[in-house]
Amino acid sequence: MSISMFGAIAPAIAVVIALVCFAVGIGGGIGLYVLIATKKIGKSKSNAVRIIEEAYAEAKTIKKEASLEAKEAGHKYREEVEGELKSRRAEIQKSEERLTEREKFVENKELSLDKKSDQIEEEKKRIDETKLKLTKSLEEQEQIKAEMMEKLEKISGLSKQDAKAMLVASMTEDAKKEAGQIIKRIEDEAKEEGDKKARDIVASAIQKCATDLTSEMTVSVIPLPTDEMKGRIIGREGRNIRAIESATGVELIVDDTPESITISSFDPIRREIARLSLEKLIVDGRIHPTRIEEIVEKMTKEVDKTIKEAGEKACEEVGIYNLHPELIKVLGRLKYRTSYGQNALKHSIETAILAGQIATELGANVNIAKRGGLLHDIGKALDHEIEGTHVQIGVDLANKYKENPAVVHCIEAHHFNVEFRSVEAVIVQIADAISSSRPGARRESFEAYIKRLQQLEEISNSFKGVDKAFAVQAGREVRIIVKPDEISDNDAMFLAKDIAKRIEDEMQYPGQIKVNVIRENRFVETAK
Repeated sequence: MSISMFGAIAPAIAVVIALVCFAVGIGGGIGLYVLIATKKIGKSKSNAVRIIEEAYAEAKTIKKEASLEAKEAGHKYREEVEGELKSRRAEIQKSEERLTEREKFVENKELSLDKKSDQIEEEKKRIDETKLKLTKSLEEQEQIKAEMMEKLEKISGLSKQDAKAMLVASMTEDAKKEAGQIIKRIEDEAKEEGDKKARDIVASAIQKCATDLTSEMTVSVIPLPTDEMKGRIIGREGRNIRAIESATGVELIVDDTPESITISSFDPIRREIARLSLEKLIVDGRIHPTRIEEIVEKMTKEVDKTIKEAGEKACEEVGIYNLHPELIKVLGRLKYRTSYGQNALKHSIETAILAGQIATELGANVNIAKRGGLLHDIGKALDHEIEGTHVQIGVDLANKYKENPAVVHCIEAHHFNVEFRSVEAVIVQIADAISSSRPGARRESFEAYIKRLQQLEEISNSFKGVDKAFAVQAGREVRIIVKPDEISDNDAMFLAKDIAKRIEDEMQYPGQIKVNVIRENRFVETAK
């Protein structure tokens, strides 16, 4: 082969050789990769086997723990169920025991009722027999009485009507003589003591009734630190005193009474505002018309607040919490109102408490009784401003603020202005009378007091056989001395009852009056 041909073939040979080397390289790489992959697969299989074995062991452990927990929960549930069954069995046993005891009690009750029924039947038979005997006895007594009357008529020669007429005539004559003697004695005593008693009664009435009661109801006295304060209150040309009277609506009386000034007004609230204002001005020292108006306005608000608080306190004390606010304010005004010397608000509270206690005992409506007792005199708070009786004013107020009709009826009936339509109205009237009539609650006019004593003695002296009668204990007791030769012990007992009955029918009085009849014999000898 020539060199030229070798030169032409050489590149092709080089290419063939390169391809063979590439193929050998690829085959070697693939063999190496297969070897490495085979080793990795073997290792992965061993890891997988190990993981499966570990998972299987763990699963067995979990299964065992779950089985133990299930057994434990089942045991616990079984214990709870058994405990509940045991408690229910105990309850059922107790119920059976109670039913057994109840059956025994019912059986004993039935036996007792049977015995009582037999006893009642026997008692009824005895009563019927006694009734028959009494009927026969009465018939026999009537027959004997008729026979005796016939014998008496034969012996006396007078009929029953004639004897009765003679007895009545004799008693009438004796009564006329005794009445004439009593009237004559009373006339003689009246002529001797009339003028003196009249003067004493008038003087005492003026002193005790007019002064005390009128002063308490219409006058307040303000103490002053010095008499110089009177001039400051009057002011230049009287401007201060005019400003006070104009702002408060009262009258100030400045007289020779040392270190005091008097407030006069029939309106207790205005009088209280004026009193507080004057006391404030005296302490403050600045007394002039502008300051007076400021103080009066301030004291008016203070008194209004006091009135409201007094009404709320009264409701709280009685136990009433749903009264209309306007009624509470009007109720509080009773704090400054008096009736016969008795504070009207305290009287209303006392009446409400008494009414509630009586209603509780009688099983009546306690709330209605309390409200009626608290509001029964509410009209007195406005009777100097509104025309009409305090009863009518109270009824109008209660209706205006939608009060319960039963409470309104208690207000309108407590002075017998209308007929009672409920037991609560009667209870309020009774509680009002009890509160008013207790000793010391009210002042009574001296004239009415004397008349009551005189009427007590007159009623007592009007009965036959009475020697003397004396009203004592401020009219709470009347002592009657009878003639022992005309009145026996039994007659004295009946006389006390008759006098008490007549006093109840003819007189109006608070509380009770004790009738004490005295019968005695006295024998007097003189040693010479």
